[in-house]
Amino acid sequence: MNVLTIYIVKEVVKGSLIAVILLLTLFNLFSFSDELKDLGQGGYGLKQILWFLTLTSPRVFYELVPSAALLGSLFVVGSMANNREIVAMRGAGLSIAWIIRTIMLAGLLLVSVAELVGEFVAPSCERAAQVLKTTALHDGVVMRSQYGMWLREGNSFINVRKILDDGSLADVRIYDVDDAHKLNRITQAEHAQFLGDKQWRLESVKQSEINRQQIYAGTQAEQNWKSSIDSDLLKVAVVKSDNLSLYDLFMYIDFLKQNNQKSQSYELAFWSRLINPFVTFVMLMVSAPFVIGIGRGTSTGARIMMGIVIGMTFNIFDKIAGHVGLVYDMNPMLMAMLPSALVFLGALIAVKRVS
Repeated sequence: MNVLTIYIVKEVVKGSLIAVILLLTLFNLFSFSDELKDLGQGGYGLKQILWFLTLTSPRVFYELVPSAALLGSLFVVGSMANNREIVAMRGAGLSIAWIIRTIMLAGLLLVSVAELVGEFVAPSCERAAQVLKTTALHDGVVMRSQYGMWLREGNSFINVRKILDDGSLADVRIYDVDDAHKLNRITQAEHAQFLGDKQWRLESVKQSEINRQQIYAGTQAEQNWKSSIDSDLLKVAVVKSDNLSLYDLFMYIDFLKQNNQKSQSYELAFWSRLINPFVTFVMLMVSAPFVIGIGRGTSTGARIMMGIVIGMTFNIFDKIAGHVGLVYDMNPMLMAMLPSALVFLGALIAVKRVS
């Protein structure tokens, strides 16, 4: 690796890291403002908000890397074009293909860092952030295990085995203990529906009353259950794609298919996560025409504005394609790859025109 290659790689990486820090700071400022509306609810105070933003930052960093690479490349390599450094490189016999390969080498370093954060740091931090916020807002005690989710409310311990797509619960067990911590009642329901105003309707109920002499058992078709635990608190147990690594997503999709459950949204998340490293390279390729030929002499502010517009347009197009694929039951892999493939093709055509 020669001195010129190291120089370009170092400058692009430095510019991209500065861009991602600025974008992350801006994103967290907006998130902080949004979180303030929940300040004071339950145990959700300023300390919890700051911890929540800290824990969600790795996931946001991972998602911002492609946009930051675009902005960093436009700014750094664009400055080289304005200073005639690109012209000097081409005059020295270096081709446009060599310049683009060097920019892509910087992208490889950025992608490596992003993948480490996205696969090994972000999922666990996102789960912790979800638990932190939900339990703080509702003053609840929540724990997930292989037997479902456990919650505590006063002297009652609630075990929820399944959370259905409509927000209702299946296979619910409620264990009531007395002040001496002795079990005195077990309630089991096949289904539970949230009615609002702290009210649940339990269906197909089996209940056992326990005392020192004997156990009374009975059944009911329906039973009302008053609980301060609402459907928002139960969201902490819902499996979200943000909470899973690529491998965990693959295994969860396989689990859903084996149990004949819908997996399209998770398949879309899997393929989107899989091609996310290539999105960074696509964004760097998009920047090439602007810094090599089209944008020569363009001001820094104009380059940043171009990067923001391109990045926002791509993100909107990507999300629209994903939602259209889910609505019309289209191939998740195709819909995840389509936006990046089209933008990459457009960038190649633009680079060829300025070559």
